[in-house]
Amino acid sequence: MPASRTLYDKIIDRHRILSFGEAEGAGERMLLYIDRTVLNEYTSPQAFSGLRDAGRRVWRPEAALGVVDHVNSTDPARGAGSSDGGAQRQIDYFVQNGRDFGIEIYDVLHPRQGIEHVVLPDLGWVLPGLVIAAGDSHTTTYGAFGTVGFGIGTSDIEHLLATQTLIYHRLKNMRVTIDGRLPTGVTAKDAVMAVIRLIGAGGAAGYALEFAGEAIRTLGVEARMTMCNMAVECGARVALMAPDDKVLDYISGRPRTPPAAMLERGREQWAELVTDAAAHFDAEVVLRAEDVPPMVSWGTSPDQALAISDRVPHPDDMPIDRQADVARAIAYMGLEPHMLLQGISIDRAFIGSCTNARITDLRDAARILDGRKVAPGVRAMISPGSSTVRREAEAEGLDRIFIDAGFEWRQSGCSLCLAMNDDMLAPGERCASSTNRNFEGRQGIGGRTHLMSPAMVAAAAVTGKLVDVRRFPSPETM
Repeated sequence: MPASRTLYDKIIDRHRILSFGEAEGAGERMLLYIDRTVLNEYTSPQAFSGLRDAGRRVWRPEAALGVVDHVNSTDPARGAGSSDGGAQRQIDYFVQNGRDFGIEIYDVLHPRQGIEHVVLPDLGWVLPGLVIAAGDSHTTTYGAFGTVGFGIGTSDIEHLLATQTLIYHRLKNMRVTIDGRLPTGVTAKDAVMAVIRLIGAGGAAGYALEFAGEAIRTLGVEARMTMCNMAVECGARVALMAPDDKVLDYISGRPRTPPAAMLERGREQWAELVTDAAAHFDAEVVLRAEDVPPMVSWGTSPDQALAISDRVPHPDDMPIDRQADVARAIAYMGLEPHMLLQGISIDRAFIGSCTNARITDLRDAARILDGRKVAPGVRAMISPGSSTVRREAEAEGLDRIFIDAGFEWRQSGCSLCLAMNDDMLAPGERCASSTNRNFEGRQGIGGRTHLMSPAMVAAAAVTGKLVDVRRFPSPETM
């Protein structure tokens, strides 16, 4: 074991039960203990069916929590059922599995229902130094707490439920350092989109990515979650940030957080959850926060993004191995090379998803929308990340700001992030979206998605077009 280790390696070493073979370092194959998992109605059914067929039980049902989030309606007046028969069968089977295997399930009408990666932090169930694996790629979100989180497939979910372990291969280490401070009007969403654009959609494949630097330390915990959430969009299997007092303050007093005395004892151990000064990284990336602009995606991959002040690229100006992809993306998005991004008209505006639907995201949007109206012809929606966030927003009066501006104030769920429920784009509709992926058809067949921060979505909604949020007249809007 190296004398100096990264944060990722420290956590993995603490959870390694045994190694298979002689190899150490990246690629090492091991049996890894998993502390907790969160389940959803979409990726878990086959895992439960496998357990039933094999006659196995769940080894530690108290280490799992189930949340309905992907297929449920977010209609403001939704009931316990779904108008979609297939979705209802998924929800019913999920609830039955929780009952039969002893796992707590937050169904559609549960007061803490929401998107899984918002619900767990809401509860205080994500603590520094844990390993959390779940059937969703955005499990990287938990890295904001100094937690190793990663997505797994259905067969791995079955293995995890039966044994509380997984066969795991150690990743290489990458560090992304962002020094300085983000300018006014620039958010964590912009910063992570800038990183993804810089290193590419597969630039961090095979790596655990650690974010470091002054800009990261100055971010709030929810902004850090946004960055770790989207790290998977540049290929990272794990994203991490060293936990600090902001993390401890965030988790204190939540429903599932350990008692204060235990947290204090944990504080001493969590202080060791930092990368050693001499630790080796297999790759290093450095950015200056002052150079990060408000970002918007133009294409059909999260790395196809630019500053809002830029123009759509021309395929001929790109490396030859990217020209075909760029041309296809431009055609799908209904754009023209060299077109200004600023001023492109939109049909829809959406604030939601496990990336940007927490209370601080809603506050950012409300500051833009307060006293303004959604542009004619634009349908605008907000789906809070959880029912808890929804109540908190209503207690602050944010819902009235949204409704008065012309936004639909919906219930919680994955919603328009992916076309797996009754919220979706029609073919050809163009959406300013605070979500994490802009793939072809992601929000609906033929739908066109532009990724950006919640504040940028709000600005697009009231102008009816993509716009630089910094152009809004009052600096207090940020």
